[in-house]
Amino acid sequence: MKQDSTLGTGLENFIDDTVIRSEMEKAENPDPGLVRDILAKGLERKGLTPFEAAVLLKNTNKELDEEIFQTAMTIKKGIYGNRLVLFAPLYISNECVNQCAYCGFKATNKDLERRTLTPEAIHEEVTVLEDQGHKRLLLVYGEHPKYNAEWIAQTVRDVYSVTSAKSGEIRRVNINCAPLDVEGFKTLHEVGIGTYQCFQETYHVPTYEKVHMAGRKTDYLWRLHAMHRAQEAGIDDVGMGALFGLYDTTYEVLGLLHHALQLERDWGVGPHTISFPRLEPALGSDMSYNPPYPTTDHEFKKIVAVLRIAVPYTGLILTTRETAEFRAELLQMGVSQISAGSRTYPGAYSDPEYDRPGVQQFCVGDSRSLDEVIRSIAGEHDYVPSWCTACYRLGRTGEHFMELAKTGFIQNFCLPNGILTFKEYLMDYASEETKKAGEALIAREIEGYADLKQKKVLTDRLTRIEAGERDLYL
Repeated sequence: MKQDSTLGTGLENFIDDTVIRSEMEKAENPDPGLVRDILAKGLERKGLTPFEAAVLLKNTNKELDEEIFQTAMTIKKGIYGNRLVLFAPLYISNECVNQCAYCGFKATNKDLERRTLTPEAIHEEVTVLEDQGHKRLLLVYGEHPKYNAEWIAQTVRDVYSVTSAKSGEIRRVNINCAPLDVEGFKTLHEVGIGTYQCFQETYHVPTYEKVHMAGRKTDYLWRLHAMHRAQEAGIDDVGMGALFGLYDTTYEVLGLLHHALQLERDWGVGPHTISFPRLEPALGSDMSYNPPYPTTDHEFKKIVAVLRIAVPYTGLILTTRETAEFRAELLQMGVSQISAGSRTYPGAYSDPEYDRPGVQQFCVGDSRSLDEVIRSIAGEHDYVPSWCTACYRLGRTGEHFMELAKTGFIQNFCLPNGILTFKEYLMDYASEETKKAGEALIAREIEGYADLKQKKVLTDRLTRIEAGERDLYL
């Protein structure tokens, strides 16, 4: 039986099912000329309307699909260059009172071993991650009454307090936790979190009600307005997402875009990031093995590409749910952030027998180490791995960040800062093979600089890093 919840009472459902249905219907069997007109508009980097995104998603002409992919990559390169941000998820707890049909953490799963990290265990996990070279973490929590805002805030303090003799400290902590009230979000803001991330999972209300069977998560509107409350609390970088496989893919993409537009209307800035995980097998979840709306690889590539064209300045996050081979393909669709070396249960990083289906949230598709991922993206694909956190520490967030991004700021500062963090990684953590590939990439990047003044500043800082300095940025 569903748990009664009145938290969302009185809140507006700004995801209008009638509007989305109309946009999807009008987009059926689009004329090739319309598709190309929309792609031409996309290249202006001003974004697309939900209807225009629907047209691209509904296109069935394979040649035009290739043009969609090429347009997405052109936009990504024009804004982000070949920079690729890396992070790792750190699961703090898998205890949860919700009953989500697709999740291994659901309260009714009696086969799952429940774990919550102690401060000492957090210290151990963070030390392992720091010693691998990670600087950016996403903390992940189940939803449980004992996980109030102050408790979550203390785990953030615990993470930030860990300083490894070898590798320094974590510089950016993002949060994926259950929606809080405004005061709760203020508590998280005060301890210096970066992005607050919360996925609606599905924007289709009947499906949402069907798959969320009990717990506070049954309250669609409370969850839908989480980003608004976070913004009100001063957290101006928020991340949204949908879980693909629960409902129609076009509907979910349009739901994301309407959600983004509402944030822009109400707060002046849309989401800092969008995630697009697909259902993966999870212990105790038949639905995860048999998604109601299975998403093919081709459909998934279109989702990523269309999101890049529709919200050009928003970070697009790709997780390790996908295989290494397919992740390499998706890099060409406009992805700008990836997780690497991920493990999906509490205590996993310090666990020598880490492949434990009985405690993890879902199966990981890309199990490579951080070093292997970096060697691949730098050596094979010419991407600069970045752990840059300069913007967050200099106050360049939210609307201010988006304003700067639209003027070419990311290319002028974020890429050089990414090179500096990559240099740190190569000096402190990389295997010899990865270091060789990385140093060659940095040399090519430096050689290609047309701005001689910035080139000198960058080379001077690289020399200082070689001499032992760390955490330098422009």
